[in-house]
Amino acid sequence: MIERYTREKMGKVWSEVNKFQKWLDVEIAICKAWNKLGKIPDEALKEIIEKTYIDEKVVERIHELDQIYNHDVLAFVTAVAEQVGEYGRYIHLGVTSSDVIDTALGLLIKEAIDILIEDIDQLLPILEENAFKYKDTVIMGRTHGVHAEPMIFGLKFALWYQEMKRNRERLLNAKKSTSVGAISGAVGTYSNIPPEVESIALKELGLEVEPVSNQVVQRDRHAEFMTAMAITASSLEKIAVEIRHLQRTEVLEAQEPFKKGQRGSSAMPHKKNPITCERITGLARVIRANALPAMENIALWHERDISHSSVERVVMPDSSIALDYILNLTKKVMEGLVVYPDRMKKNIELSKGLYVSSKVLVALVEKGLSRDEAYDIVQRNALKAWDTEGLMFKDALLQDPKVMSKLSQEEIEKIFDINNFLKNVPHIYKRVFGKY
Repeated sequence: MIERYTREKMGKVWSEVNKFQKWLDVEIAICKAWNKLGKIPDEALKEIIEKTYIDEKVVERIHELDQIYNHDVLAFVTAVAEQVGEYGRYIHLGVTSSDVIDTALGLLIKEAIDILIEDIDQLLPILEENAFKYKDTVIMGRTHGVHAEPMIFGLKFALWYQEMKRNRERLLNAKKSTSVGAISGAVGTYSNIPPEVESIALKELGLEVEPVSNQVVQRDRHAEFMTAMAITASSLEKIAVEIRHLQRTEVLEAQEPFKKGQRGSSAMPHKKNPITCERITGLARVIRANALPAMENIALWHERDISHSSVERVVMPDSSIALDYILNLTKKVMEGLVVYPDRMKKNIELSKGLYVSSKVLVALVEKGLSRDEAYDIVQRNALKAWDTEGLMFKDALLQDPKVMSKLSQEEIEKIFDINNFLKNVPHIYKRVFGKY
């Protein structure tokens, strides 16, 4: 992922220094296991632990060797073995490249998910705060982009809060699925290394054992991680798209923060564009797109090929870096959101009271009309009000003899009380937050 969208903490997770450090952590864990089984002398293990390290110069040496070997793991093993001299022969003993790469990948994903969980944990209380801040702010609910029925602006935040909790759970499940390793040899049969080495080493690393591996940890695990990120990104896009719509000049019920000194357009000084939410939308597309090749990686040839390798070098870092970035962008948007309750009231009035149509329909049915007959009556008056300048829906109903034969003016006035739409909102809040 480009530097513009890379936050420091997540960027370090996917840095080459950290990648090779995780490879080294795996190699040392394997050496410790061999030592416990009597295969590597104490003196050799002590030298390996004390003298091996990864820094930028070591990374340069690995790249230098990779130019010769055209094999990054062998280049890594040679570069590290050079640090300990004769005892370097014990490094990478009995294992194959994927034993190191896949086990280390489990460690890297674990680190990345922990950061993403931390991001969500910072976003959730902001969503909850806004849900309660706007629990009495009435806004027009829209379906298909068209006025439907009044609702509470705070409910949007409650909905996003609940969805982000599900995304948190998805990432935790993905963490569990990917926190595994395999140190089982060329085709997973432990031909040159006993299962005990794997068990000891993975316990040292805090990973579970892949029950059946062939040469690699199975990629359905990694696909779960990628799809969990893609779903989370899609939820953030949902929030961003909502704010983008609400910020339109014709709507203007809310807008993303516009900081002092910010400029919206090179040509039009008046502009306040929802660029942050648009950036969230764009990067969500990238994260979703990256999930597809992760699923295609599941079907490798026989016990393994490397068609997945080049893909994972791109999509895993890019998606987790991008998701970390847009989670924090969403946090900033939610913290600084500008809300216009008065505009919400004005926009409610634009539909001339038509939002009450469902309640009139129910009232007529309860008075004995068939649903079809009641629907026709309500729709006829709704269309008349919509098409007649200055005519409100309530007035159209009051002028209709069929309506008035079933409903009194007092009953109609009561139906048009906007609070009728909001009476059960406390129930929703208590279900989501346990309070109102």
